[in-house]
Amino acid sequence: MEMTPKEVVTYLDNYIIGQKEAKKSIAIALRNRYRRLKLPTEIRDEVVPKNILMIGPTGVGKTEIARRMAKMMNLPFVKVEATKYTEVGFVGRDVESMVRDLVYDAVKIVKEEHAERNQSKIDDYVAEKIAKKLLPELPAETPEEKKEEYKKSFEKMLEKVKSGAVDHLTVTIETNPKSSIEFVGADDMPSEFTKLQESFSKVFSSMGGEVKKEVSVKDAKQILKSEARESLLNMDEIHQEALKRAENGGIIFLDEMDKICVGDKTGRNDPSKEGVQRDLLPIVEGSTVSTKYGVIRTDHILFIAAGAFHIAKPSDLIAELQGRFPLRVELNSLDEDILYQILKSTKNSLLKQYEELLKVEEVYLNFEEEAIKQMAKLAHRANEKTEDIGARRLHTIIEKVLEDISFEAEEHKGKKIAVTKELVDSKLTTLVENEDYTRYIL
Repeated sequence: MEMTPKEVVTYLDNYIIGQKEAKKSIAIALRNRYRRLKLPTEIRDEVVPKNILMIGPTGVGKTEIARRMAKMMNLPFVKVEATKYTEVGFVGRDVESMVRDLVYDAVKIVKEEHAERNQSKIDDYVAEKIAKKLLPELPAETPEEKKEEYKKSFEKMLEKVKSGAVDHLTVTIETNPKSSIEFVGADDMPSEFTKLQESFSKVFSSMGGEVKKEVSVKDAKQILKSEARESLLNMDEIHQEALKRAENGGIIFLDEMDKICVGDKTGRNDPSKEGVQRDLLPIVEGSTVSTKYGVIRTDHILFIAAGAFHIAKPSDLIAELQGRFPLRVELNSLDEDILYQILKSTKNSLLKQYEELLKVEEVYLNFEEEAIKQMAKLAHRANEKTEDIGARRLHTIIEKVLEDISFEAEEHKGKKIAVTKELVDSKLTTLVENEDYTRYIL
């Protein structure tokens, strides 16, 4: 969280072309969270996050900006579609489940961090357990001389296990099946039901006992790692830290907000429209939600809402919900030049991805400059003629251009293939110019 807004924008520029205003708003919102944590306690709770409403057509980078930012900062992040929730009283997911999802993500992040910090202890635990299987301990009445010999042999075996020298050998390990016992739909249950479900899980696990498995040493290392984590890590501490992380650094990305607007004002009782907005309101305003790890307050979670708003308008949202998203950012449609830069300039761009994919088959692609420009031009034209799906159109375009090369990869093994403007034209021009083809194929 200690990156400055300029540093955040510079990082995002590696992955998303353009959309400067959206990046700027996100970067400032993120920095304000860091600033808030540095404030005195008496004023800290008064500073609420400035939630953001991102408006723009599909495929222009709304989700990608939020996702990249959360990944960069290693913050708890969930992306949800507003349309998947139903009003209380209807069958379906209630809005509180998004907060529970956020907590689960926070637990995963914190658990990984603790495991990384204790990696040497975990490795030692696993190696020792496997070494004891390969070299069983001596009986208590064994003479001291033999015990000393065993100790030296055991140290050598430990080193072999750690270095991978005995990965090919097989060992019999005991695994506890409790992790495999799950109750379907537990995430959507109230906390009381979740606790009851966990109690049942423990009962069934104890009834099942341990199961013996014969596996290779290499596989045993992976299986025993989860056991080592459970034994060595303080899970209560992890859960408490995760709750704090979700409360103060969590980000919930609410997509398709325009789909829950009631533009026609008919007032009909639609569980996927205004009722969902009213259920969302207390979560966004700040309330407490019970999770299996404890109670979390949503007052300082950052909510980023997004939608195309082609038919509905932001003003069609209920007034109270509009007020909880004070920052409005409009994202622009992608023109030909931006589509070209997305293909050419982004880190791990689409062209690089396809080059690496075919390199696996020893086929070496070379995209000529004119070919890249032509693909951007035809993608832009296809977006204009049919639905504007933004940068997602580039996936379709490249797939169509490389379809035959990819299909016949084994025939081109060891060859360098130039992707030329002529090749792009031969594959795409007719499709793009014919509106019917464009609509159904591209």
